[in-house]
Amino acid sequence: MSKLNLLILSSLLLTACAHAPQTTPVAAPVAAPAPAPVAETPPPLPNVDLTEELLYEILISEVASQRGYPDVSMEGMYEAARQTRDPRLARRAAQLVLEGGNMKRGIEVFQLWEALDPNSAIPARLLSSLLLRDGKVKEAAVQFAKVLRQDPASAPQLLLQIEPVVEAYADKAVALKLMRDLAEPYPTVAEGHWAVAKVARVAGEESLSMERVREARRLRPDWSRPVVLEAQLLQKSRMPEALQLLREFLTAHPDARDVRVQYARALLDMKQYAPARAEFSQLLAADPDNAELAFAVALISLQMGDAAGAEAQLRQSAALGRNQKDSNTLQFYLGQLHEANKNGEAALQHYRQVKSGEYLLKAQLRSAYLLGQQGKLSEARQMLHQVKAADQEQRVQLLLLEAQLLRDAKQDREAYQVLQQALNNNPNDPDLLYETALLADRVALYEVSEKLFRKLIQLQPERAHAYNALGFSFLERNVRIQEGIALVQKANQLAPDDVAIMDSVGWGYYRSGNLEESIKWLRKAFAGNPDPEIASHLGEVLWMHGDKEEARKIWQGSLKDNPGNPLLEAVIKKFNP
Repeated sequence: MSKLNLLILSSLLLTACAHAPQTTPVAAPVAAPAPAPVAETPPPLPNVDLTEELLYEILISEVASQRGYPDVSMEGMYEAARQTRDPRLARRAAQLVLEGGNMKRGIEVFQLWEALDPNSAIPARLLSSLLLRDGKVKEAAVQFAKVLRQDPASAPQLLLQIEPVVEAYADKAVALKLMRDLAEPYPTVAEGHWAVAKVARVAGEESLSMERVREARRLRPDWSRPVVLEAQLLQKSRMPEALQLLREFLTAHPDARDVRVQYARALLDMKQYAPARAEFSQLLAADPDNAELAFAVALISLQMGDAAGAEAQLRQSAALGRNQKDSNTLQFYLGQLHEANKNGEAALQHYRQVKSGEYLLKAQLRSAYLLGQQGKLSEARQMLHQVKAADQEQRVQLLLLEAQLLRDAKQDREAYQVLQQALNNNPNDPDLLYETALLADRVALYEVSEKLFRKLIQLQPERAHAYNALGFSFLERNVRIQEGIALVQKANQLAPDDVAIMDSVGWGYYRSGNLEESIKWLRKAFAGNPDPEIASHLGEVLWMHGDKEEARKIWQGSLKDNPGNPLLEAVIKKFNP
């Protein structure tokens, strides 16, 4: 067959393949979206006869593609392109790489395409990403620079597309050097400074990031992206400055949606719920069909205690929802709303409407918990046994909740047995070790409990609560006091702001007879969290110190907030029968 017939056949094949579904390459985001195309010189075409073997290779490749064998298809097309030196077949092989996701051969395929079609910008854009992903940083740098040189007018857009590819590279220091080198030839391009700022932030070079993002703002004062990034940098330690920056930009550019979103989130981080809700409401007013925004407003209302407003907004969000995922999410949070309002039955009804998605397991867990709270322990356990766990982590969650339900029902032995059996199958799971050790302590299996805590400490030496729980067990039982004090002090070193650990340290000083130091620590813990257990400890130490009136005041105040609490009732009966 003549060269002309080969070209006609190849064109027909490529035209037909253009309608095949394509997937966007994860490793090559630089290629899409592309800036305005630069006029390219058509590549030279080979003078090759179409042999029977070559025709067979091409047809087999296309049939393999249509029947779901992308690797076979790609290999055949790559071999045909390599033999014929036809750039169109190389392009088709590259397309098959992207469709099939076989990036192991991607570099070779794209290198062939680039060699056969040197005037096309597309191979270099994709090849640069593949090379970087494969750890070939120097080769990737050459390709990225080539992409920028091929179309200097589009350098701003290209730098924005290159940045996330570079930022994703594992060695952040290397990524930062690469991004700086690529942006260096474009000192007046704001996008280059912004790209360096982004990668610098991820690399932990926040001073450089701030310097570059401010230069980007200077070069393009009306561009919103640098404002958002600078605010994010400021929020870590200078929140008022961040808020001021965002407010000033919004005053001049009230339609800057990304800046308003950042401002609303910053207010939320500051727990300024009312102004945060106002900002999200303004965003919703500009985009009234956005279910996610309506949902955000509802959640803030829920946080503010505005139950009526939260429910109305959640129902508005449900009305705007476009798919089952939206419905599942909204049903879960409606359940949360009713649970927060102590309406367990209504909460259950909504949780049961969650049929799939990311909130399914949470809804099932909350449903089982509420059934347990209603005294329906058998029904709750049956529900947990019917849940299909997706992985080991979910299986552990189900077992831990079952043990909690049994413990709440004062069936400590049964709870311990559930966790002990689970631990036999997962002997090194940290959460199972911790909860089983706690339950072993509750049922007076002290040697078992200590053994489990010691194992957990060996596996996770930074787990403060393991030290605290073991130390508190000694202190509560009034045994091995000095060892107990050492353990809770170690826990305090690991988690100095944890009030439960502060309580244990205070209790340790009490057991050792140092009442002054004990009161100091227990007051600090009680100020952080007026928990009834801390109240019972503080009251006991004050009583023994001679401050009986203050002790009574603390006990009675805590009992008023926690009526029927057994710890408080026991300590009051002990000292003030």
